[in-house]
Amino acid sequence: MFEIIRTNFSKFYNPSEHLSVDEVIVKFKGRVLFKQYIPKKRKRFSIKMFKLCDSTGYTYDMNDYLGKDRQRAAQRVTATHATVTNLTRRVEGFGHKLYMDNFFSSPDLFDDLAQKKISCRGTVRLHRKGMPEDLKPKTLRLKRGDIRVRTRGDLTAVVWKDKRDVCLLTNIHDPPREDSYCDEHENAIKPAIVADYNRHMGHVDNAYRMTNSYTASRQTWKWTIKLFFHLLDLAIVNSYILLSSCGGKKISHRNFQLILTREMLARSGHEPPPSMSVGRPATASNNTSRLDTCHNKHWSGHSNTKQRCRMCSVGGVKRTVIFRCVKCDVALCVDQKCFEDYHTKTSL
Repeated sequence: MFEIIRTNFSKFYNPSEHLSVDEVIVKFKGRVLFKQYIPKKRKRFSIKMFKLCDSTGYTYDMNDYLGKDRQRAAQRVTATHATVTNLTRRVEGFGHKLYMDNFFSSPDLFDDLAQKKISCRGTVRLHRKGMPEDLKPKTLRLKRGDIRVRTRGDLTAVVWKDKRDVCLLTNIHDPPREDSYCDEHENAIKPAIVADYNRHMGHVDNAYRMTNSYTASRQTWKWTIKLFFHLLDLAIVNSYILLSSCGGKKISHRNFQLILTREMLARSGHEPPPSMSVGRPATASNNTSRLDTCHNKHWSGHSNTKQRCRMCSVGGVKRTVIFRCVKCDVALCVDQKCFEDYHTKTSL
């Protein structure tokens, strides 16, 4: 089922120019071999997934983290490199721009994707293989607002000092000029390369927020059920984005999910079960069994206690009697035609 949904996500949609790759965690505390423990996250025990999303929040491709790929590592390709390559295999050669964080970024990955006509930008860890030695924190002393740039062909490494060092790797734009980016109050001015990264990096987070807005997931100890409902939420969000991209009348995500649920129930021929009465029994005016005289089971009998006549009470008269209908168990007068009217008249 995971592979069917994953294939259909990319089959019926053409992603926008800007894409982002990031990890998503699905909270789960039960027993599963590939469960992750991330102490710095709010959801510490979870199932980790990698997703490729565009600017609308559409999940174009995804992959579950099942452990380190030993076969890829043996081929001198890192696990993160293999993950990004696998997620972007359907967008090769179309000139997309890909954004990622320092968990994935590396010069080798950027060079590999550039050959497939995929431009990249992302934060990077300075100890990654291929990064310039003179940009390491031990050799670099920057003041707030300073920027240092190193280039190699189309690849540019940038270190900008704000409250801390911000390290970026890109092959999309031209390298910025080395200078001190500060205003008259000595506050650091954000370079265009950093602002562009912040604008497009949150596409996966946007998709995750929409998925959790009206989720159908519930607590369970079975990881298959947890993953199934997460895939169901993803399918609903992607369907909503597909509908929005077709134009026409705009509809909210909440109303779309309600309409979708009703139409799915109607197509399946589901009929809700009849509601059972709760509390006190219905009044005599709604009790149609009182008109059933075909078997002659409505007889008058004595009651142990005096009760108010039902027909007299409807007419606004307070009268207590010791007679009742044996089948209906309703107090009725015998000498005032109340017994006959109760069992023959439709409306009381």
